[in-house]
Amino acid sequence: MQYRKDKKGRDISLLGYGCMRFTRKGGGIDLDKAEREVMAAIRGGVNYLDTAYIYPGSEAAVGEILRRNHCRDQVRLATKLPHYLIRSMDGVEKIFREELRRLGTDHIDYYLMHMLTDTATWERLKKLGMEEWIAGKLASGEIGNIGFSYHGNTPMFRELVDACDWDFCQIQYNYMDETSQAGVDGLRYAHARGLPVIIMEPLRGGRLVDLLPESAKELFRENPEGPTPAALAFRWLYDQPEVTCVLSGMSSMEMVEENLAVASDARPGCMTSSDRSLILRVREEIRRSVKVGCTGCGYCMPCPRGVDIPGTFRCYNAMYSEGKASGRRDYLQCTAMRKSPASASQCVGCGKCESHCPQRLPIRQLLKDAAGELETVSYKAARWGIQTFRLW
Repeated sequence: MQYRKDKKGRDISLLGYGCMRFTRKGGGIDLDKAEREVMAAIRGGVNYLDTAYIYPGSEAAVGEILRRNHCRDQVRLATKLPHYLIRSMDGVEKIFREELRRLGTDHIDYYLMHMLTDTATWERLKKLGMEEWIAGKLASGEIGNIGFSYHGNTPMFRELVDACDWDFCQIQYNYMDETSQAGVDGLRYAHARGLPVIIMEPLRGGRLVDLLPESAKELFRENPEGPTPAALAFRWLYDQPEVTCVLSGMSSMEMVEENLAVASDARPGCMTSSDRSLILRVREEIRRSVKVGCTGCGYCMPCPRGVDIPGTFRCYNAMYSEGKASGRRDYLQCTAMRKSPASASQCVGCGKCESHCPQRLPIRQLLKDAAGELETVSYKAARWGIQTFRLW
């Protein structure tokens, strides 16, 4: 296992265990199966376990696995505060105590503000007293490092990086999200400011493996001695020195073993010229299945009405390349889970965006098309609830 450093110089395994996708059985987590897989990963050198308050049963399962095997001190625990569920610091403290109880520990090594998507949300938390609460937990040792996880665009990510003296951050990043969400620019921005960057969704929930277009799968079949789809995606990330740790939601022993093997010799520069060529070809096959030829360059931004144009098109494309549910879920996260919504339906047709688009896309019509498919009755109800109850 290869290791990279956190902000305080401590080793974090290059491969981290994402604990959201444990196998479920009989309405709950198959704890015995999860235990075998987690312990195999720990024996293989993984020392970073990532869970969250809202992952059903996950924190309790992780706590029980560590208790059974007496190995709490061998790992670095990361979990998250669902700030969108709290209205006071009493609520924050109550949730934090519940997380400690579930995990069977007296401290959290890496604590994240979960899905922090804009600076307005952080300002709301500061007014509640979040900065003072964090300072107290860091001083007491109940929290080792403070950070945030992010779904949103690059400019807002930069603002959040600079909004607090964070110890680390977590972003969605993979070879199809290189220029969307925080993107490579956000990754490098955080790294330049000394922040370790934890990567989530390296396979886009498995969509860069099982749900690849058939034409992309054929590229891998042409070279059976070459990397698997998963190995290629992980090596693409490990090749970048700015990446600190890559989370994988491993739910089988086969996944654990393959991921350990890939992470055992992965270093910056591990991508070969044939690997890079294959990535380009796979990207092209995936993009053939998309609805909008948006590259995510951002020249259309900012929108006078606040629409997240690249984010909308990314989610619109995901509906067709990855499934409707996936695209709509991402769209809700990126456009509604913020103080100022960024929905496609906010477009008033001014045309400013089209005058700057290098691809000369008919953005106004495409936004209407996207809104028609992404902004379902469920989306509108969720957005109303988020804004009404200030869940952002």
